[in-house]
Amino acid sequence: MRPPTARRLLLFCLAATTALLLVTDGLEPVRAQTGTCTAAGPECLGWVATGPGPQRLRVYRSHALEQANPGIRRALIVVHGGGRNADGMFRSGLAAAFLAGELDATLVVAPRFGSNQGGSECRDQLADGEIGWACAGWRWGGPAASSDRVTSFDALDDTLKQLARKDLFPNLRAIVVAGFSAGGQYVVRYAMANRVHDALGVRVSYVVGSPSSYAYPDAARPDAQDGSFQPFIDAQNCTTYHRWPYGMQNRAGYAAALTDDQLRSQLIARPVTYLLGGLDTTPEFGFDATCPAMAQGASRLARGQAFMKLMTEKYGARHRLLVARTCGHSGRCVFTDDVALPVLIPKE
Repeated sequence: MRPPTARRLLLFCLAATTALLLVTDGLEPVRAQTGTCTAAGPECLGWVATGPGPQRLRVYRSHALEQANPGIRRALIVVHGGGRNADGMFRSGLAAAFLAGELDATLVVAPRFGSNQGGSECRDQLADGEIGWACAGWRWGGPAASSDRVTSFDALDDTLKQLARKDLFPNLRAIVVAGFSAGGQYVVRYAMANRVHDALGVRVSYVVGSPSSYAYPDAARPDAQDGSFQPFIDAQNCTTYHRWPYGMQNRAGYAAALTDDQLRSQLIARPVTYLLGGLDTTPEFGFDATCPAMAQGASRLARGQAFMKLMTEKYGARHRLLVARTCGHSGRCVFTDDVALPVLIPKE
């Protein structure tokens, strides 16, 4: 067989680049024969009923959530960062599924935790019936702005339950819950706290992408000199270092219903991958520089490495750490890196 000519290679590269741009940037609504929706626009919007009363969570989705679809074998839920850019995260999730060659068999879902409660920073336009959240509280399972009877973690519980319905997705075998930046904060705490993990009948795993902070299961913190875990030396000055959402004290919202031991044991037992940018070492893009966050490390990369060390060496968790070495604090870069694809889009 002849090696391809330069012309053939050029045509192949142009075709591949065009296809990727259509998927990742939403230049045109693209629908495969299977009905895959790949435009981050109104045509790909869906809703998940959640909480008491007529409330609903807004999501982008690559396939309808209410129609039977035996072709779906896995679901990827991607949680946005502090800018609440669910459309951008939807594109990143689509890009990962496309690069893994599994776009049509993967249901990509990007929820939006919209907020109009935060002054100049949180002025989202909410649709009729769309549930809204405090500007930051959605990141750690806080209550909705309209009702303290439903939290942001309840909303994801309801989303997972919808995906796990056998009458709709009879061949769904795996759900991956992934988030980046503030979405990573959300996912690591949801992995620790949720009460539906073992009740769905579907394998669920969690991918924690470069968050600014973690909920520490005990009061020790990493020593900046040797990486060991010691009582926090500045605890008298930084009195909030072990308060929720940075630690176990004074928990509120969804996580308040469980004991410390329950939260620890759930986090240890659950399949969690920490997915970090190898160049994510600068205090940019909403970096948390408060004292309880700085107690966990000097950068997002250092904080993720330290938390992984704590969970595996001290608690024996079978968690994984993956580093996208050429990526800074970019969800698109990290989620489409070669190291990320097998955990975001697991094979059968």
